[in-house]
Amino acid sequence: MQYQHVNYLWDDDFADKLDPVERLVYRSNILGDDQRITNTGGGNTSSKIMMTDPLTGEDVEVLWVKGSGGDLRTSKRANFASLYMDKLLALRDIYESADEKGVKSEIEDEMVGMYPHTVFNLNPRASSIDTPLHAFVPYKHVDHTHPNAVIAIAACSNGKALTREIYGNDVVWVDWQRPGFDLGLLLQHTIEANPGIKGIILGGHGLINWADDDKECYELSLTLIEKAARYLPEHDKGDATFDGAKYESLSEGGRNQVLYEVLPELRGLVSRNNRFIATVDTRDAILRFVNSYDAERLAELGTSCPDHFLRTKIKPLYVDWNPQEESAADLITKLQPGLEQYRKDYAAYYENCKHPDSPPMRDPNPTVMLIPGIGMIAFGKNKSESRVTAEFYNNAVAVIEGAEAVGDYVALPRQEAFDIEYWLLEEAKLRRMPPEASLARNVVVVIGAGSGIGKTVAHRVAREGAHVVCVDLDLVRAQATADELTGIYGMGIGVAGSGISACGPAIALQADITDRDSVRHLYDQILLAYGGIDNIIVTAGVFVPPDTSGHVSDEKFRFTFDVNVLGAYIVADEARRIWEAQGLLGSLVITTSVNAVVSKPGSIAYDISKSAANHLVRELAIELAPLVRVNGLAPATVVEGSSMFPRERVISSLTKYQIVFDKSEDTDTLRDKLANFYARRTLTKQPITPEDQAEVAYLLSTDAFSKTTGQIFSVDGGLQEAFLR
Repeated sequence: MQYQHVNYLWDDDFADKLDPVERLVYRSNILGDDQRITNTGGGNTSSKIMMTDPLTGEDVEVLWVKGSGGDLRTSKRANFASLYMDKLLALRDIYESADEKGVKSEIEDEMVGMYPHTVFNLNPRASSIDTPLHAFVPYKHVDHTHPNAVIAIAACSNGKALTREIYGNDVVWVDWQRPGFDLGLLLQHTIEANPGIKGIILGGHGLINWADDDKECYELSLTLIEKAARYLPEHDKGDATFDGAKYESLSEGGRNQVLYEVLPELRGLVSRNNRFIATVDTRDAILRFVNSYDAERLAELGTSCPDHFLRTKIKPLYVDWNPQEESAADLITKLQPGLEQYRKDYAAYYENCKHPDSPPMRDPNPTVMLIPGIGMIAFGKNKSESRVTAEFYNNAVAVIEGAEAVGDYVALPRQEAFDIEYWLLEEAKLRRMPPEASLARNVVVVIGAGSGIGKTVAHRVAREGAHVVCVDLDLVRAQATADELTGIYGMGIGVAGSGISACGPAIALQADITDRDSVRHLYDQILLAYGGIDNIIVTAGVFVPPDTSGHVSDEKFRFTFDVNVLGAYIVADEARRIWEAQGLLGSLVITTSVNAVVSKPGSIAYDISKSAANHLVRELAIELAPLVRVNGLAPATVVEGSSMFPRERVISSLTKYQIVFDKSEDTDTLRDKLANFYARRTLTKQPITPEDQAEVAYLLSTDAFSKTTGQIFSVDGGLQEAFLR
């Protein structure tokens, strides 16, 4: 078959060099690589492989299946569980012996606890809840995917009839049932009752198909998806899709102007219980949906596929705002009662559907907002999660469009949705997750991140889960720092987001902090990327040495104050509107210097500017209270990696202090000599490093110092002359 709606990626030359497990990983990756086939984190694949038992040396059949929490596109061998097939199939006897069995029965959930007893070769990867769907299908290779085109059929009012029309006798329909042991047995019975079928459409869920050859299984997956994807466009409603357009999209510039005003307000409103990170998605398909007459009605129905609503919640928040006639202020005014009603609706959903043993109600705020003329704003606990949420609702819109083209879209019943969202097994999985890091859910802006202390600070806060905005006058250096962070922590999963909002947990931006317009543009970009700002750490500064006569020109004096004082003030003043719009607690750390309290020759402009910066800290602490804590970090003689200690200044200092050196020595060696000289002047006798400063800057940004503001913290190794009097 010639594929038009999916990508055929199988390469025999590559696949034939792989062992059977590696072929499964390969098949999974190329299936997951096409978002029309399955969503991030969704779907699963398996192969039943003959392997040598490490205990007996005998050949045994082993089920290799994508494990819990894996993602087909990015999975490696370690993401697959392995289980003895004979032991796995023997679990059926335990299940059948229960007095009460069936979907949602106690024995159904208890079977999950049995899977570890069937593990092959001590594989630590936990089995997914979908394991029985693969074990009880009597074929060697099984693909379970979530293609938008097929889910559109699965979520359609006449889906069963459409399945017959599209696939004939090759694929049969099974009504919605929550994944688990009982569904695995149902699939086995369905295959036995329909000899020769190649796949099953799971109502409201997705597609499962199989073969005894892995390449054949892959090609069958593509073929079945392609058939549905070809059928739907034949019934496309064109301009009448979603009953036609009610509103028009704003231009990119107009949309961004609204987002600059709305995003911090919105982030604050949804983050009262837990901070969230935003992803903005403005692709054409989303805009066609949110601009339509039917958007509000269809959005209220919620989603169908379980993978979708676990991220997007039971439904999104649709805001009926007229982009052609109403302002950003009007939109903010509508968001507040809209969110209040959403929370009430969610609480009612919880109360109406809960069971005696249900976990407590989770955060009642929406994770998806739909705004005509603008698009979608999705929220998650981190950037990766919010991008996945946006991706899933894009998939949901594609499903709704397809279903409405050939019938009526049918969402998952509320009780069924609740029973998955608040499934005790899901709750147990959430509780097993490690505690969040101290700066998780935070957006930390590091100004001066291109080198020295700033670069080190960026790495330090990233280790604690922060989303890091690396800012520098030199964009190349800022980008290098951001790239280092991305190399360590990755982009995360999820493929949604428009423009800069498709970013990962670290971005690089250029700004001149002495230019208010430049700083305002910087913050606008951060809002589009993450939705808001939590912490700012200013490490940027400048030291202008005097000329050979010891004189500093007026121009250089003014420049020193512009960077070290005015720049810090502009950074704080422009951030103020964002902090106040969010209403969330934040922090600001300004790097000053011990020179602010130590008079000495040769640095008059620098020393006075840092003294002013110290008092700026105190003034800003008053101005920004109680929302934002402001503290100062006062380093001394941090030579290592500092842009303020270029080779010329190091040589000048070595000469001034009569330290023996050779001009042929490399810069790092010369810096070490100067750093060691400075260290000998301190009480601790140790060189001061960027890491020393970064640790304090990080701590001042956390709850560890939640009651501290207006203070200057010296990190100087102990300079007596810098003791505050």
